[in-house]
Amino acid sequence: MKKIFGLILSAAVLGTVLTACGGSGAGVSSSGAAGASEPASASGSAVNSSVYGTTLADIQAKGELVIGLDDTFAPMGFRDESGNLVGFDIDLATAVCEELGVKATFQPIDWDAKEMELSSGNIDCIWNGMSITPEREEAMSLSQAYLNNKIVIMTKEGVTVSAKEDLANYNTGIQAGSAALEAVTNDAVYASIQDKITEYPTYDEVILDVQAGRLDCMIIDEVYGGYKNAKLGSIFAVSEVDFGDDLYAIGFRKGDAELTQAVNDAINTLIESGKAAEISEAWFGADIVVKG
Repeated sequence: MKKIFGLILSAAVLGTVLTACGGSGAGVSSSGAAGASEPASASGSAVNSSVYGTTLADIQAKGELVIGLDDTFAPMGFRDESGNLVGFDIDLATAVCEELGVKATFQPIDWDAKEMELSSGNIDCIWNGMSITPEREEAMSLSQAYLNNKIVIMTKEGVTVSAKEDLANYNTGIQAGSAALEAVTNDAVYASIQDKITEYPTYDEVILDVQAGRLDCMIIDEVYGGYKNAKLGSIFAVSEVDFGDDLYAIGFRKGDAELTQAVNDAINTLIESGKAAEISEAWFGADIVVKG
């Protein structure tokens, strides 16, 4: 496998698009304006037992659902040029809160401390492209899977990949250290295609080289690849074969089963009405919402 190394600073800046590691800040409402929530404490890890068992009635009584997120994670939740929070999760969470009859208040947090923020009661849930893992299923009350971030193959015009083995015939780009790279290297087909794969510091550089014709295809997270493809006018084709699923869910405190179910019900209402698909198509150019 070949590797391409860019400037360290450039890679670090562009890499933040895909790395959920934002800092904490003041809470903002669904309109993007500063809210009343205080920044989460960075010290201590004490569990606030009084917030366990939070119900929909509790949320409705205070009039808001405080949502913890990394505000640098495009296209799930990030800031536009005006500093407003935008993204797929922002739009979906706002629509869910409308169904629940409360305001969506978005609280930027230190992503590495998200479990502490949740258990301490600083936030009501974690909602920001969070993958389902056995460890999180054990530690939290997770919602149903609502988005499938598959590891997909995207190709330039004129290239068709009908099976993973076809990649042995094409120059393929992938981001170093990515979930996509992990999925590919763990796949049985890897030995036969590794000589045609080139690692790049960022997905943006991979996309540019496919556009320029220096690469035939790329292996990429569907969430980010779909978002970029939609912005570029759907110039890449998506293969029918992929390298597996990466399901996203919302994290609540372990005892908050009723609130978890209420959010699940609201998501399913949005799925049935077509609103969830509308939001997905706006951000990714396709409906990749998981049907409950």
